[in-house]
Amino acid sequence: MRIKNLSMSFGMQELFNDVNLYIKENEKVGIVGVNGSGKSTFLKIILGTITPTQGKIIIENKKRIGFLPQTLTDELDDTDITVLEFLMQARPIEKLNKELESLYLKLSSATDKEINTIYKKINKVQSELEYFDSYNAENTLLKIISGMNIDSSLLDSKIKNISGGQKSKVAFSRLLYSNPEILLLDEPTNHLDNTTRDYVTKYIKNYKGSVFVISHDTSFLNEISTKILYLDKRRKTFEMYDGNYDNFLKLNKIKEENLIKHTKIEQKKEDKLRAIIDKYANSSGNRKRMAQDREKKLNKLLKNKIDIAPKLKETKVDINMNRDGNKIPLKVKNLNFRYDKDANKNIINDLSFELSKGEKFLIVGENGVGKSTLLKLIVGYLKPDLGTIEIGNKIDIGYYAQEHELLYEDKTILQNFSNLNIGEKDLRNVLGRFLFYGDDVFKKVSVLSPGERSRVALAKLSLIGANLLILDEPTNHLDPQTQKIIAETFKNFKGTMLVVSHNLEFVDNLGIDRILILPSGRLVYYDKNIVEHFEKLSD
Repeated sequence: MRIKNLSMSFGMQELFNDVNLYIKENEKVGIVGVNGSGKSTFLKIILGTITPTQGKIIIENKKRIGFLPQTLTDELDDTDITVLEFLMQARPIEKLNKELESLYLKLSSATDKEINTIYKKINKVQSELEYFDSYNAENTLLKIISGMNIDSSLLDSKIKNISGGQKSKVAFSRLLYSNPEILLLDEPTNHLDNTTRDYVTKYIKNYKGSVFVISHDTSFLNEISTKILYLDKRRKTFEMYDGNYDNFLKLNKIKEENLIKHTKIEQKKEDKLRAIIDKYANSSGNRKRMAQDREKKLNKLLKNKIDIAPKLKETKVDINMNRDGNKIPLKVKNLNFRYDKDANKNIINDLSFELSKGEKFLIVGENGVGKSTLLKLIVGYLKPDLGTIEIGNKIDIGYYAQEHELLYEDKTILQNFSNLNIGEKDLRNVLGRFLFYGDDVFKKVSVLSPGERSRVALAKLSLIGANLLILDEPTNHLDPQTQKIIAETFKNFKGTMLVVSHNLEFVDNLGIDRILILPSGRLVYYDKNIVEHFEKLSD
């Protein structure tokens, strides 16, 4: 792959400028950089769904490209086929076999003139069938289903009826089965349990093709990367490093330290030259010639001077409550819910619990047991089939949705806050704390990266003044630096918190009081070992 004079801007915002790189085939490239540096955009340029402002990406010998986005489109919510049918569609073997059969039938009645054309088509179809390894395809799919830990009972379920985490896992399995020559993966481990993650790691390491991976999972990058591509938001450029993520951190740190040393030496030289010029500029004779000589040296120094890019600002999250609430903010009693009303099994079955004021409450469980569903029932986006949900007096709820479903994609960042009683000047000050400056606020949410959308959602949460926070995977899509900042914010929050999270480091620092284990509904006091156990089993 050759990247030639590549530049990308959205309006006034420049992501990267005049990037030139050559990446050899079959490299496993980890793509890193802070949120908003253009990582997801870069993958979409490779895919061809976004046209760069300038330059191009040249892929030698046209390749089949497979893409796993960080957030899935809503199309899967309307897909009326089973999981197994969806997976099998990744290789069009049945269609190719029918086409081959049709071509052989045509051959039997073809004229001499037509025979050569039909044989060319037959060879092309047979080549496609060989690429998709039609004779072994079924075994390959079964291995992927097993490795991705997809339960056999799920295969007959309709795609539209499975959970978000299950959809992500199924979409990933379909991508692997499609057998692309280039894999583009955007946060592939977000919804994977440890067993499945180990399978994916091994699969990618042994994959006979090129892989480009965006991930905040640094241990995953350490295991699979042969190169690290760093998108430097400060300098608007790309830098390639050999080795894994830890090696990148070490080399990048050394580079930054050497750069600082070099600029300090240059600054001393500049100061010395300026002092001589200022002292002797108005002199005559040898002193004047000395000043002129030093001025030439200064101009040469300034021409080649390396400027250190300013440090990036950090997100500043501050979540306050408008008022105290009831001693029992939430009471759930005998709750029942199922998506498919004709199914025999509830996803939420006879569930009862209540929260105390100021409590930090964690929900854990395997993929698809109804964690996100329960939160949507509590905030009223779904209606229970049986049972009650009681919200206490003076309780203001702040809901953070895992896939940012509450943001209006067709509206700008600024317009997404129109329902809040806050002036534009004050709102811009708040958005600045979440790293949205100037014309950034006029960007539509649809063009934002998942990390930027997370910051918009957090900004809304900070302004609501809620005393009960309902958080569904709040650290997904955020870079490690921002994850630490919001962890500290939620740790210091004085209100009540109900959280679903598979991020053990984040959870362990929150000060969780109790854990609700789904689907059993068992309540236990916080135990790190329980969280570790479910981290291995669930998203």
